[in-house]
Amino acid sequence: MNVLVLTTNYGVEQDELTRPVAALREAGAAVTVAAQRVAPILTLVSDRRPGAVVAADAAMGEIMAQEYDAVVVPGGTLNADRLRTDRSAQRLVGAFAKAGKPVAAICHGPWLLVDSEVVRGREVTSYPSLRTDVENGGGSWHDRQVVIDTSGGFPLITSRRPGDLDAFSAALVRTLQSRLPAARERAQS
Repeated sequence: MNVLVLTTNYGVEQDELTRPVAALREAGAAVTVAAQRVAPILTLVSDRRPGAVVAADAAMGEIMAQEYDAVVVPGGTLNADRLRTDRSAQRLVGAFAKAGKPVAAICHGPWLLVDSEVVRGREVTSYPSLRTDVENGGGSWHDRQVVIDTSGGFPLITSRRPGDLDAFSAALVRTLQSRLPAARERAQS
């Protein structure tokens, strides 16, 4: 499985980027971290303290969704606020949804899902302060550790906060593993 992670170059919540990436790689997925620029990604811890510096593998504007099997959007308030208005990020999330591929977001990451217009009619969770945005975007917001909605043509996986990372990562890995036969079939054709 090839998984794309979308982030800005500053402000992503460290663990919301690094822990799902580690879980995906441990499960055997190839992961590409795409930022707005191919430059270091300066993460934050709790939106305040400097975190790890992570390398960007690619620039979002150069990514083609058809090369990947799923997309993950980490949070971090600053990251998500910038990402939600990024046209390349919106294009990519929309392309994954349209192709029926898994879309996953945690914490403030669902802001991008709202602005990409993929939450209408869907069950979603997020950081609690996004509830109104999710509902205004047509989604049904739930205060749960992880929400997996498969009703709208593509799997939508969302979680609330860093404390939900184990459940979020496990749900993401399970969803991808359940799709392995279809991914192998696509790769062979």
